[in-house]
Amino acid sequence: MSLLNASQIMEIIPHRQPFMLLDTIEEMEAGKRVLAKKCVSYNEPFFAGHFPGEPVMPGVLIVEAMAQAGAVAMLAQPELKGKTAYFAGIQAAKFKQKVVPGDVLLLEVEIVKVRGPIGLGKGTATVNGKLAASAEITFAIGSEAE
Repeated sequence: MSLLNASQIMEIIPHRQPFMLLDTIEEMEAGKRVLAKKCVSYNEPFFAGHFPGEPVMPGVLIVEAMAQAGAVAMLAQPELKGKTAYFAGIQAAKFKQKVVPGDVLLLEVEIVKVRGPIGLGKGTATVNGKLAASAEITFAIGSEAE
């Protein structure tokens, strides 16, 4: 059974359809690590153009899904309730295999450093136990009004 469902995730991060890229949170240590799940459906809006006849989830959206998972881990901390996590950088992104309709993407993010409102997470995305993508994600925590 999942730790958080989509409705509960939306209570933590501001993302909504069609841009919310998480279905469930499977495991989490707030502020430290998270394991999230994205069930990749043929009905995803990006598949209409990426690519006709050979649908492939864009790598940038896999990294975005990692970032959303990391944001849930950070913003689940009571002292950060109501804040927003913003992308501040992407380093060392690597893509190892295609992600296609029917795949279940497991997104694991470890928060490795936080200094004030800036932090760094290391993420991986796997399908059937095989690495699909990895990246280092720098984030900034701010209020929604900033």
